[in-house]
Amino acid sequence: MTKPLVKIAAMPVAGRRRTLLTGAAVLGALAAPAFVRAASAPTIRIGFWPVAAALPFFAAVEKGYFKDAGLDVEVQKFAGAQQVMEGMLAGRCDGSANGVGAANLAIGEIAQPGMFKIFCTNPSNAANVLEEFVVAKDSPCKTVADLKGKKIGCGPGIQNVTLAKTMLERAGATGASVVELPIGQHVAAIAAGQVDGVYTLEPTGTVGRLNGTTRVLEAGVVAHYILGDPMAPWHGGAASLTTDFIKKYPEATAKYIAAYKRGIQLVREHPEDARQYMKGYTAIEGPLTKEVPLAAYMTYDEFKPSDVQYFQKFYDLFTEKGIFSQKVDVTKLLYKA
Repeated sequence: MTKPLVKIAAMPVAGRRRTLLTGAAVLGALAAPAFVRAASAPTIRIGFWPVAAALPFFAAVEKGYFKDAGLDVEVQKFAGAQQVMEGMLAGRCDGSANGVGAANLAIGEIAQPGMFKIFCTNPSNAANVLEEFVVAKDSPCKTVADLKGKKIGCGPGIQNVTLAKTMLERAGATGASVVELPIGQHVAAIAAGQVDGVYTLEPTGTVGRLNGTTRVLEAGVVAHYILGDPMAPWHGGAASLTTDFIKKYPEATAKYIAAYKRGIQLVREHPEDARQYMKGYTAIEGPLTKEVPLAAYMTYDEFKPSDVQYFQKFYDLFTEKGIFSQKVDVTKLLYKA
């Protein structure tokens, strides 16, 4: 077998066994780290945000699960979750990987009703950590309330900003200001004193802890401050496909979801094997991948009524804050085979 070409923008990554599509600028998308080719199926263009929650997708690409299913998957890396949604709205992206903000997707649903269906979420909480407040290692802050009056960074996009502001308010951190920063700059911004802390997503907390510059102030914060229970499932990110793609390619849709489920199964049953596939997709590399906490995953056929209720409670916050111009019904967004 001929070894596939490896290229990320102008920067080669030695030792990676994959083929990369370059030059596909999609509404601000960064260069994609992989392109899996197959001749007999339509190209499935999937956008991702470089956070640990997208691990099942990364694993499915790197393990060849999509290729095994005869699928042609174009992988697009975006600077923020909002850009993934915009790419779907524009018809330049056929879906999202896990980790893309579910609220960002809902805004796309309001703009274009029936735009997509969610087939998997990545619920997180204090046990299955994805989101957290992070401060400098030597910060005197002991609780989120101690961020009162501080300058706090968060990831780009309305989901991150709304959650950060609401959680700071509910934690008693009055007077705190929130600024958007690319997630890859969070640790450096704290180290440089540009911000006093950040609301961020893994692997940021792990990167800062292992390089000795930051520490996690509290994890599972959305479950705590938004859902009211540190162990509640926060369905903050979602893997989806556009309804246009689903209707046009039902067979490819079924194969894609089945292959994606293989990625989820690998993460669930063999997490140590799966962790290596964060390399090249997130800010964490090498042995550091062993330290990153993993989110849980829930497919459309695993949802219980309580999961739908917590998901709806999350969406209702955005309606209450005026971010959503109308109520978004979670049940109408879940994929049905």
